Order: sequence, then C-alpha cells, then structure tokens
Amino acid sequence: MIKIFGHKSPDTDSTGSALIWAWYQNERCGTEATAYVLGQPNKEALFVLERWGFRTPPILDDVEDGDSVIIVDTNNPNELPANIANASIVEIIDHHFLTGGLATRVPIAATLRPLACTATIMHDLMAARQTDIPADIKGLMLSCILSDTMAFRSPTTTGHDRHVAETLASDLALDIGTYADAMFAAKSDLSDCSDAELLELDSKLFTIDGLKLRISVLETTKPEQLLSRKDGILAAITQRTAGGDCDQILLFIVDILNEASTLLLPNDVVRNIARQSFDIHSDADEVSLPGIISRKKQIIPRIRV
Repeated sequence: MIKIFGHKSPDTDSTGSALIWAWYQNERCGTEATAYVLGQPNKEALFVLERWGFRTPPILDDVEDGDSVIIVDTNNPNELPANIANASIVEIIDHHFLTGGLATRVPIAATLRPLACTATIMHDLMAARQTDIPADIKGLMLSCILSDTMAFRSPTTTGHDRHVAETLASDLALDIGTYADAMFAAKSDLSDCSDAELLELDSKLFTIDGLKLRISVLETTKPEQLLSRKDGILAAITQRTAGGDCDQILLFIVDILNEASTLLLPNDVVRNIARQSFDIHSDADEVSLPGIISRKKQIIPRIRV
C-alpha cells in the first residue's frame, strides 16, 4: 500500500492533491493507495472536503522504514515526516522550487512544473493519459487551484491554471466567483484559533543564510480581525522563538481582496529582515506591503537576513 501525503500544516492543495492522487492510483492504476495529512487541515480545506463529500484523511505522524510513499505539493524535507529518509519514495508531484535533501534508493517518477497548483499538474497528467475524472475529484481540483491562486489574484497564476480552473468550473456548472468567496470566507473565520495556533496554520520552515525562519502566512478577507489581536500574536511569536523551534517567525497577514499584506515586526531582527528584504525602515510593530501576497514568488525569493 502506498501512503500519499503533502506538507505539514496542510492547506487545500496539499490535502486535496493527496486525495486526488490516491483516487487515481486506486481507480485508474490498480495500485492500493491511501491519502494522509500531516496535521489538521485548515478551515478552507475542511470546507472543501465537506462540499465535495470527502472525509478528512487520517493524520500521519511519521512513516515507517521502507514505507512506499508518494509526496505531493512539496519536496522540502523540513515539511515532511521525520523518518522520510528511510521511506521508499515512489513519486513526487510538486510546483515549488527544488529544495534538495531528499534521496531515493531507485529512480522515481518526479513531476515538478512551474504552475500555481499541484492539482493543475495532476489534471494534466490524467488528461495526457485520457483519464475520465468524476465530479467530486474535479471539485477538489478546482478548489485547489482557486485556493493557491487566490482566485487568480496571485502572481503565481499562469494562463494554464486559469484555463484548467475555468474548464472544471464549466463542467461542474459552478460560478468561480461565488464558490471562491465561500472558500475564502471559511478560511477567514479564525475566531476559535489561539494566537499560538495562528502561527501554525500555513507555516513553512526555511534556513536562509544560517538563520532558521518560520515563514507563516494568513490569507484572509478580514485582516482587521487578525490585526485586532496583534498584541497577543506578537507575544506568541516571542514565546515560540524562545522555545528553540526556530530563530525567528515572519508572519504575513495577507489581505486577499486588496492584494496586500501586513508583516508583523516583533523584534529588531525581524525589522532588519524587513529592511533588507523589502527596503522597509520602521520602528513600529507592523509594516504594510502593498502587492505582496505570494510566499512562493514574492516573499521567499526576497528574504535577506
């Protein structure tokens, strides 16, 4: 049996793509496979699962030596189970830059394409093999694309992502704007999350120039609700970094509708990172970054420490 999973802090694409590819392996390839998540999916992902009739995949704490696995929506060892080096990686499907650090015992199928979404790649792979796709799987694909592109607002969006999404929406008789609004509304309801939990909802670890950074992004249509909790969030950042999990936390509150983000500045180290990365000089505890909404394309490539 193959275990299929994406990255830690699972979002819609990570959760949905694992289910999409497990369906494909079971129903079209005749290979027994099970989708997993590496933690509790975010609220948007849970909304999508319920909308299309899927149960939340079981949470996988780690892999065993020799487990056959397929990795989707990441190739970064920091985002994978601790024992991933001892698993048997069968395939990788991803749309992020090549991080390095994963080793395989035999040649594998690896598909990494410069698209906005892993589900777009999967749609292409299935189309090339003339696979008929049922409505619920199409619904997952559409949801993943709309999530990762912020309904085509993100600079990661390609013409092909948009074409695939529009084709899927047409097949499903869905209005993209209405459906995307419902997804983003679900994502934006964070009232029941603690300040500490907010740091983990969409978070990735990177080591840049020897500094271990947790870069967290909160995409919302209601940034004012999160900013009203700023003091608590700043305190949670200070407590978390003191615990040794990472050297610093960069938290970006992304305003989906106005296409801008607010970076919280808990200390002088993060202020210096903001200055070097975004040419921002501020003694305040937050700074506005108009037009900056993509961690993959606009944040990570610019980070300087």
